[in-house]
Amino acid sequence: MNTSTRNSKLHLAIAAVAAFATYFCMYAFRKPFTAATYEGYPDVELGLLKLAGGPAIVLGLKTLLVVSQLTGYMLSKVIGIKVVSEMTTRNRAGTIIALIAFAEFALIGFAFVPVGWKPLMMFLNGLPLGMVFGLVMSYLEGRRQTEAMSAVLCASFIMSSGAVKSIGQWLIQDMGVDEFLMPMLAGLLFLPVLFVSVWGLQRTPLPDESDLHARSERKAMDRSARWSFFASFWPGLCMILFVYMAITLLRAIRDDFGVELWRDMGVTEEPWGYAVSEFIVAICVTALSASAIWISNNLAALGVTFGMMCVSFVLVAASAVMQHLGWLGPLSFMVACGIGLYFPYVAFHTTIFERLVAASGRAANLGFMLYLADSLGYLGYGVVLVARNTVEKDGEVLPYFLQLLVVIAVLSFISLLLAILYFQRVLRIPNDRNRKALGGES
Repeated sequence: MNTSTRNSKLHLAIAAVAAFATYFCMYAFRKPFTAATYEGYPDVELGLLKLAGGPAIVLGLKTLLVVSQLTGYMLSKVIGIKVVSEMTTRNRAGTIIALIAFAEFALIGFAFVPVGWKPLMMFLNGLPLGMVFGLVMSYLEGRRQTEAMSAVLCASFIMSSGAVKSIGQWLIQDMGVDEFLMPMLAGLLFLPVLFVSVWGLQRTPLPDESDLHARSERKAMDRSARWSFFASFWPGLCMILFVYMAITLLRAIRDDFGVELWRDMGVTEEPWGYAVSEFIVAICVTALSASAIWISNNLAALGVTFGMMCVSFVLVAASAVMQHLGWLGPLSFMVACGIGLYFPYVAFHTTIFERLVAASGRAANLGFMLYLADSLGYLGYGVVLVARNTVEKDGEVLPYFLQLLVVIAVLSFISLLLAILYFQRVLRIPNDRNRKALGGES
């Protein structure tokens, strides 16, 4: 192994760590508020539907805060379809810092404005944060090592969610911090690490010739390029976008209402338990997702990954049934359903979209598909979140979550089987340049 190769591997390892740290820090500005319960405040009635002749929707303060941030985050994903897919390399780092700084200013507002204005602050907090992942991911895509690097990145949103919620509960329970001040302070704790990690990320080397040969060139995509790519593969993309939407829904409920899920299972006084369960999930999912780098054939990698995702949905349904029957304890259930949900979710980011672009032979990027999928996913989550509060009044999240796990696991399993058949057929006739990549030649 020559010096340049060693240096390249070292630089890519540093880039993966920097990507992990950057996105881990982003979660400190997004998720800590979910560690608080915000109980004791009157419910809020949303009157827009009632004025239009629809049913009255009454939300508790925490749910309203979650929906408000989610609305901003979802809008950010829609904006990101254009912004992230068109972003040039030189503007990425500054944009990441600016987006997260905006989110922290919103948390400062959240800490001090009257209760009636706090949902607006959470909307503003979510508005910039949805674009951070795509900007970070753009440093890693289009490489032979992309799966391994992006698996490390994706481990951050598995581990960070539990970790920052544990930090949030620590600030409230052990340090006596007011629950409205806590999100602002949690974000400030991570600012120094954020600056260092973004600096390291900006030093990531560009893909080399062997990367371009194996995975195709990645370029900014204008509107016509985005539409052309979708139109070429729309039947298969619709099927996997449904699966992505379903996973996003379940993952978001598990994250945002983790405190309530543990409470419904009888666990109320172990704030670090959230971090423990997510650490176990992150290790398992990262190892499984990174293993795709050993499959050089892009079409074969897609087939194997789709198959593993089907197995994951079997695990999701089984864990829900066993928890309902009392055969799984709280930690075992959270780990089992976490692995079953997060592997497919991470696989989209590490392998599915990456290998689709590579197998297509088109000059494209992951930003377009990631943000199209995320936009639909968070839209679905918002609708279901409001619907749950309309039909359920007992305050329990766990029964509703278990039902969703089983239904969505079955539908997603079927959609993935259809997607496997579609992509195996349409991607078997590549152009001359892509034929070499699909054959694993280097």
